[in-house]
Amino acid sequence: MEKHHKFSVWYVLIAVWVVLILHNLIVQMFAIQRLPYSEFVKALQDGRVLEVAITQDRIQGKLKVAENGQEVEKAFTTVRVDPELSELLEKYNVSFKGVVESNFLKNLAAWVFPLFLFFGIWYFMMRRFAAQQGSFLTLGKKKARVYMEHEVGVTFKDAAGVEEAEEELVEVIEFLKSPEKFTRLGGKLPKGILLVGPPGTGKTLLARAVAGESGVPFFSMSGSEFVELFVGMGAARVRDLFAQAKEKAPCIIFVDELDALGKARGLGITGGHDEREQTLNQLLVEMDGFDPTIGVILMAATNRPEILDPALLRAGRFDRHILVDRPDKKGRADILRVHSKGVTIDKDVDVDTIAGMTPGFVGADLANLVNEAALLAVRHNKDTVGMAEFEEAVERIVAGLEKKNRLINEKERQIVAYHEVGHALVALSLPGTDPVRKISIIPRGVAALGYTLQVPTEDRFLMGKSELLNKIAVALGGQAAEEIQFQDISTGAHNDLARATDIARSMVKEYGMSDKLGHIYFQKERQKPFPDMGLPLAKDYSEETAEVIDHEVKAILDAQYLVAKEILTKHRKVLDEGAALVLEDETIEGDRLKALLDAKGSD
Repeated sequence: MEKHHKFSVWYVLIAVWVVLILHNLIVQMFAIQRLPYSEFVKALQDGRVLEVAITQDRIQGKLKVAENGQEVEKAFTTVRVDPELSELLEKYNVSFKGVVESNFLKNLAAWVFPLFLFFGIWYFMMRRFAAQQGSFLTLGKKKARVYMEHEVGVTFKDAAGVEEAEEELVEVIEFLKSPEKFTRLGGKLPKGILLVGPPGTGKTLLARAVAGESGVPFFSMSGSEFVELFVGMGAARVRDLFAQAKEKAPCIIFVDELDALGKARGLGITGGHDEREQTLNQLLVEMDGFDPTIGVILMAATNRPEILDPALLRAGRFDRHILVDRPDKKGRADILRVHSKGVTIDKDVDVDTIAGMTPGFVGADLANLVNEAALLAVRHNKDTVGMAEFEEAVERIVAGLEKKNRLINEKERQIVAYHEVGHALVALSLPGTDPVRKISIIPRGVAALGYTLQVPTEDRFLMGKSELLNKIAVALGGQAAEEIQFQDISTGAHNDLARATDIARSMVKEYGMSDKLGHIYFQKERQKPFPDMGLPLAKDYSEETAEVIDHEVKAILDAQYLVAKEILTKHRKVLDEGAALVLEDETIEGDRLKALLDAKGSD
């Protein structure tokens, strides 16, 4: 293959340097005798100087010297010292003249060499800038990171808990490996595949796994990297990306965070055709223009599909949407096993139990959980990571970092103890609530002075009205316990009140669980026309209906507060003894409080 050598300014600098060296060598080859000024004066006095040429600082000329018994003429040069030289020359009748010294190469080097040096430094800095940001000549070039077949290094073995998404993507792999299998019957693979799901669920990992399984080049680029300061550069990058992808077909183009590029048009305050919209238009054109049979698959990922432009989602563009959802309990267990491969795990670790303690966790959260557990084991000077470290890591992630050095007075400790035991007692007394695992009054996180850890036994996707009401009662149990014991309430229930109010408002406005309002949906789902302005949305119901909604929400909260208060009043002795245990040990297991409740309930 023919090699093309790029021009470099360093070649010119080296050439100038070589010329200067050669010039010095030539001058040395035809050397002129250098005389000390004193010998020049002596030769002048002896009458051996024939002629001279005088410059501002040198004297050059010819003089007679004796060689092999004969007088010969020789060129000489000396440094001019005597300012009255002309008078001295006239005294001895020596002809002389003044000349202007002219050295072309020396003059050329005097101004050309610094110029080349400056240009070389500028060129070097621009090369460094271009390597990091892209030069002016390469602003329209792609900035995608290209991973060749042997560089991807990710397969479906590295992605767990997303079996449904994997099944959808297997078809893409088969197409990239043997496209004739699909084109034989005239079928075409979807041009664009959009991975949709919450952050951290493994969308990027799945895209790389598809490239690793199929053994094709993988072009990876973020949506924000298309948009540049200069108008038109984003569109140029899109064109260049697709052009280079076609050259390396079959391959995969993956655009991460597509919402940064593909946000719905026409939502701007000023309107107009800005750079982002121009880039999006070019992407739409490229998706319409390329032939899927050549083996270029466009994949993208986003966690905000609701704000994407409808033109991106229509058939013929991103026409296949694959949901990468939060994993269920089995999926979480599989993910934990994947991330635990490089960690020394103790034999007592039950992965299924840890998966049950982490509802709602995504792959990134579980990877962080394993890492936190390993770090805790190192901190405890253990050789393996045990179940205790995993449990502590779960609490660390869910409730925040323990702050044992935070000093709170005894009165506040009593309030926190009764508050947390109040939550736990209500949860233990009502059916359908999550089991209480731990009660603690050790401060955690930014503002939590204590916490009650409830761990569900299974993943839930539907909840009944009674279960939601019980959740509200559990949330209000802390403040009810404070009122029973201290005949006063504190500010510690602000987060509980927020959660309880959200559940009650959702019951009324979204779930149709209000007897007065009936089965009507009031929570209008729409996209804000000006998402960054914080403008309120217009209500689709009257002020009278809004007043009824407020009354219904308040009625639900008041009724469940009374339920919590009745439970705690009934089990006042358990409340006092449980608070005393928590004050003494700071942390107790939920089973201890349940055993105490069962013992007192049977009395």
